[in-house]
Amino acid sequence: MNRRALFIALVFSVLGVILLVLYQQRFIAEASGGEKIKLLIALKPIEHGKVITEDLLATREVPLAYVEDRAIKEVEKAKILGLRVGNTVQAQQTLMWTDLVTANEDHRDLSSLVQPGNRAVTIQMQEQTSSVALVKPGDYVDVFAVMQQGQSDLKFAVVLLQRVLVLAAGLETSPDVVEAKDKTRFTATDSLLTLSLTVTEAQLLALAQEKGKIAIALRNPEDQRTAQAIPDMSSTTLFDVKTRPVTPHSQGPQPLEIKGQ
Repeated sequence: MNRRALFIALVFSVLGVILLVLYQQRFIAEASGGEKIKLLIALKPIEHGKVITEDLLATREVPLAYVEDRAIKEVEKAKILGLRVGNTVQAQQTLMWTDLVTANEDHRDLSSLVQPGNRAVTIQMQEQTSSVALVKPGDYVDVFAVMQQGQSDLKFAVVLLQRVLVLAAGLETSPDVVEAKDKTRFTATDSLLTLSLTVTEAQLLALAQEKGKIAIALRNPEDQRTAQAIPDMSSTTLFDVKTRPVTPHSQGPQPLEIKGQ
């Protein structure tokens, strides 16, 4: 009986050690950013307009959590050999899809910039939103929708997508061309933004465009954080000092002054 109890205790001890080791390995992997992905980097400086060849490239392993959507993976090397770069890529820098151009060095082929598995989706922003003109290809944005519920006047602001890559601003796919444009002359085409989305994200955005207005917020390209379970915000929040959130840029909820009251 004692031998049986000792054997069972030994089995559970071994299982406990194995589970502890597996947990530690998982914890270390998550803390370090997950599994490592091989990305293409410039072995030496690649000048603007230069053709990408095998001898100019090397690889670097980067944890999955720190891999940018626009980074080119080693398995995609064959797709970029023979193409040109639109911006000078310094040695040891990660090569990005937004660095590529076609034969015309001032115009990037949009289809070649779409990451495998994603789609290029163009949205029309409000023309009076001149800040859209400051967004360049290669930037990241968050996408919001303001929609009305039913036949009531109640509206909701919804966070649709976070950290979405901008492929084109207006009709331009080159950040250098967009940067050189006259920002004081805002045309209808300047209100177009083309985003890199999955098919599911494209469906969600299409529905939101039918239901209401779309807004964007520009992000820092190095900020890879995304917030989870962000609640929708009702238009009643604007008038309710108790439910209006306190932000880092406010001194606390203040009642809105309504003219005529």
